[in-house]
Amino acid sequence: MKDTLILGIESSCDETAASVVKNGRTVLSNIISSQIDLHTLYGGVVPELASRKHIEKINQVIRLALEEAGVTLDDLDAIGVTYGPGLVGALLVGVSEAKAIAWAKDIPLVGVHHIEGHVSANYIEHPDLEPPFMCEIISGGHTHLVLVKDYGEFEILGRSRDDAAGEAFDKVARAIGLGYPGGPKIDKAAREGNPHAVELPRPHITNEIREGSGVSKRARDGSEGKYDFSFSGLKSATLNYLNKCAMTGQTVSQADVAASFQQAVVDELVENAMRAAEDYQTETFAIAGGVAANSALRRAMKEACGKRGIRFCYPSPIFCTDNAAMIGVAAYYDYIKGIRSGWDLNAVPNLKLGER
Repeated sequence: MKDTLILGIESSCDETAASVVKNGRTVLSNIISSQIDLHTLYGGVVPELASRKHIEKINQVIRLALEEAGVTLDDLDAIGVTYGPGLVGALLVGVSEAKAIAWAKDIPLVGVHHIEGHVSANYIEHPDLEPPFMCEIISGGHTHLVLVKDYGEFEILGRSRDDAAGEAFDKVARAIGLGYPGGPKIDKAAREGNPHAVELPRPHITNEIREGSGVSKRARDGSEGKYDFSFSGLKSATLNYLNKCAMTGQTVSQADVAASFQQAVVDELVENAMRAAEDYQTETFAIAGGVAANSALRRAMKEACGKRGIRFCYPSPIFCTDNAAMIGVAAYYDYIKGIRSGWDLNAVPNLKLGER
């Protein structure tokens, strides 16, 4: 049987990436051009700068991905590209490039949902992993708990009602002087700190609905919303602690604040996940997204799953952050299902999981 080769392209935020994937499981190349140094100067991603840098780098990373894989554009069976969610200008660069290549070489174009790509990263290092399973996707822009019913088919059980976990990491890291990107810096600093040094709240979503409270009415009947997340209050409590210390002249330990905040986030992510896993009698649980690279989260989730006899899957850190290999994998399963995108494929910055 002939191998199926997919070129994956990812440009949803501040990484310009290209990858060649064989048969949906084997990564032949994975090239990532990061913009972290550029955006660190501004304390976060500047959308216009990100778009310009994608334009500069995209042809280069695709060329390198093909060279590393030992293939040419003529060997490809399809092009997979992230078309949402993400920064609209950044997405447009990848989508335009993918459309141009697909048109020039007369090969199929497959638009990929970014979050679906993150889930698919687990297939790379767990070749025997097959749906159904449960997955928690934790990144700078999203926190989702989903049932993966089949390739490309999801049931959303819970999501963040305010800040995503990664967003909260970035804001707290900036507040304690660690800078951008927050996730890796807090993870590193926390190793030297006491996770119980600062008393911080553990947010719990209830099914109470109060007029004007801003709480989602999806939770009214008690059947939905019970696995949702909220990190805004935790972030605010951490910032309030820092402000109090500043006003009273107390010394702030970066490491202790980082460790305490990280522990509170991990507790929430693990508790919610395991409650859902028990309710749905899940046999396999996976994590994905940039925050899935957090060492404390991986340890805690592994321990929690082990206690319950649940198989725990997670990608290597390189496949947790934005990359094109995960996009190539997701595109492969859409491709073999016969899913194709037209020349009218466009960037959809607020694309919801499950939408096409």
